[in-house]
Parts: sequence; structure tokens; C-alpha cells
Amino acid sequence: MICLGIEGTAHTFGIGILSEDGKVLANAKKVYSPQEGFGIKPVEAAEHHKKFSEDVLNEALERAKIKLSDVDLIAFSQGPGLPPCLSVTLKKAIEIAKRIKKPIVGVNHCIAHLEIGRLICKCSDPVMLYVSGGNTQVIAFSEGKYRVFGETLDITIGNLLDCFARAANLPFPGGPKIEELAKRGTKYIQLPYRVKGMDVSFTGILTLLEKKLKENKIEDLCYSLQETTFAMLVEVSERAIAHLRKNELLLTGGVAANKRLQEMCEVMCRERGAGFYVVPHEYAGDCGANIAWTGILAKNNSTRNFGKIKIKPKWRTDDVSVDWR
Repeated sequence: MICLGIEGTAHTFGIGILSEDGKVLANAKKVYSPQEGFGIKPVEAAEHHKKFSEDVLNEALERAKIKLSDVDLIAFSQGPGLPPCLSVTLKKAIEIAKRIKKPIVGVNHCIAHLEIGRLICKCSDPVMLYVSGGNTQVIAFSEGKYRVFGETLDITIGNLLDCFARAANLPFPGGPKIEELAKRGTKYIQLPYRVKGMDVSFTGILTLLEKKLKENKIEDLCYSLQETTFAMLVEVSERAIAHLRKNELLLTGGVAANKRLQEMCEVMCRERGAGFYVVPHEYAGDCGANIAWTGILAKNNSTRNFGKIKIKPKWRTDDVSVDWR
């Protein structure tokens, strides 16, 4: 079986092609970049996806060295995500499925991040720290579902980084530049440490950081931001590992590329005797390969009844029955 997966939940429109044995044949994408000083505008992002969808499809087919008629299954990111972007993605998936007369399967975007991590990193049953612009969750598989054992109570870690970057006139996305500046930070500035049970909260940190912009070096603020928030994330991850008696941690999502976060997670896992895995950068962020692989896993849920398929903008990770595990 060959599955073509379409990602389009936010700023990225991607198409990945995978075989049933887990071989990545192609992973093409085009990323929408908002105007400087602004975040993602959903309608603009959707127009971007519509404009480049056919180009990305052709690029993926060329990389995979196959014809569209060789595809057996179409998977698409059904949610969660921005409704205008999800609508474009669904429309494109149905268009392709009708063109080649093949079934379609909707995929939960969050679970796709987790499953590609298990495939690529070859870990078996990890606690997963999923950190991105749209999600911040501590997840583990239990009793037929991916259960959320901890999450943000307000904004996500990726959103925090982008909002602070915008306030400090740093480029979008904010994470890479903040990581670079943090390496030159020499002074730790006290910030709110908001861990509530297994959950975290970031809005208070953002508010204080914005107030301190005029009176502190940007390098020190970036350093303090990372040290505080990453310590919070490592704490709840360690608590989940201990509570669930797991022995693996998988770091995934766009923010997983941050080397300081990786370092802190690795130290914690080493002290606990747990395995630590990081999803490679190509698959850590949003991409079609994640969707294609999860589509293969969820192929029993595929359908040809296209008219009944709807987008799910608020589709939670723990709402999905994981019948392939």
C-alpha cells in the first residue's frame, strides 16, 4: 500500500508519500510566512495553501518517482487546526481521491506527530512531550487511546515564543532566534514558574517578559524564558514517566528542534535510566509524511463517502480511538 498524506492545519501545506513498510518516499511542503510583526492570518494561510497545493503535489510525486494512480489511499489532517486551512486541505484530499477513485481517511494532526516519532525513532511505548505552536501536551498511550496527562492551561509554548518574539521585533517563527539569543544570555531574570499538578501556564510569563523588555538585555530575557519554561515542561514530563512507570520519553513538535530543551530532557532521562528520543527536524514540525504514515495505520477507518467527511478544528488527541495499537 502507498498512502499520500496531506497536511494543512496552520502555516504549512505539505504532502508526504509513504509505503506500508514505513519507507518515506517523499515529503514536500510549502510554508506560509506572515508579514513581519504579525502572526498567522488564517484566511491568508488558506489562500496560500490553495495557491501552492498542486505544486506541492507534483513535487511530492516527482520525489517519490511514482504516478498519482499508484497511490492506494489518501490521508488528510482533519484537525485540530485553523478552520480555513483545514477546509482547503479537505477539499484537496477529496479532489485527489475522486481523481484516482481511492478512499480517504481523516487523521488527527497531534497523533500524526506522535506516530511518526514512534516510526522514525523506533521507540515502543513512550511518554510523549508534544510542543509546538498549536499544542503543548504530555501524552501517553493507555487503554486504547492516547491520553493527555498534562497540557497548557492557556497558550502553547510555541505561541509564547512567537508572541514574545513579536513584542521584541524578532522574526517569525520566534523559537530559532530566541534560542540563538539565549546562548549569549548571562543573567537569569526571575519569571513566574507556573506548574499546576500536571499542567502548565505561560500567559503570566509572557506578560512579565513584555514589561521587562525595556530594562533588560534581550539575550538575558531569552535565556530566562527558555530556562523557566523548559524546566516546567521537563518537570511534568518526569512526573508522567514516574506515574505511568514508562521508561521512554519522545520529544516531538516544532519546538522539539530546540537544543536546550533536548539537553534538559536528556539529563532528566539519564538520571531516571529512561530512553530519550527526539523526532528529526524534518518530521518534528508539520509535514505530510506524518499524515501519510498515520493514514496507513488508520486505514480501516477510510471511506469513499466523501460527502459526510467534516473538518474537526477542536479535535482532541484523547478523542481518537487508536484501534491500530
